[in-house]
Amino acid sequence: MTIRVLLADDQTLVRAAFAMLVASARDMEVVGEAAGGREAVGAAREVRPDLVVMDIRMPDLDGIEATRLIAADETLAGVRVLVLTTYDTDENIVEALRAGASGFLVKDTRPAELLDAIRTVAAGEALLSPGPTARLIERFLRTPSPVVTGGPECLSDREREVLALVARGLNNTEIAEALGLSPLTAKTHVSRIMGKLGARDRAQLVIVAYESGMVTPRTG
Repeated sequence: MTIRVLLADDQTLVRAAFAMLVASARDMEVVGEAAGGREAVGAAREVRPDLVVMDIRMPDLDGIEATRLIAADETLAGVRVLVLTTYDTDENIVEALRAGASGFLVKDTRPAELLDAIRTVAAGEALLSPGPTARLIERFLRTPSPVVTGGPECLSDREREVLALVARGLNNTEIAEALGLSPLTAKTHVSRIMGKLGARDRAQLVIVAYESGMVTPRTG
């Protein structure tokens, strides 16, 4: 299945480089480009991509607000957003995840990693760069801002174990190994947890685990 990608970045050269890279992959295609957040939202509604590669810092409307509008649009329920960040300098990454982004991508990532990132997020699997994601959340998460309709208290003991491992950045295979489950069973648990919490993807599961206090920031 071909992954349909929309590129949103205010730098023409960056968009062109990403477009060439995406076009080089047999399993994906560029279906649109946008130079600003508002244009990205309009393009998403027009072309209905599988995934939007969204820069955070853009004129007119930044990537966080654009992500929020896309995530809140019921007609775009199947569209996932992968935000671009400069990592240590982008404290807005947590807000992007809260807004509905499914993960993040460091701008200086290697080409092959970008393509793998697109495939991962488009498939609804693990967060991008789970270790750095968790560190960013631990560093910048301050004021609770619930993104889901339920809390961990509605989960079974096993589901709480699975959620804690998701929040630590483990994928389904790693969760299965840690708990002595089959990968399919681990995947089923994750899907059931999303349903109970009203979360759209694993990024929101990570946020709710930290905001509920179920998983606490590591020190040191």
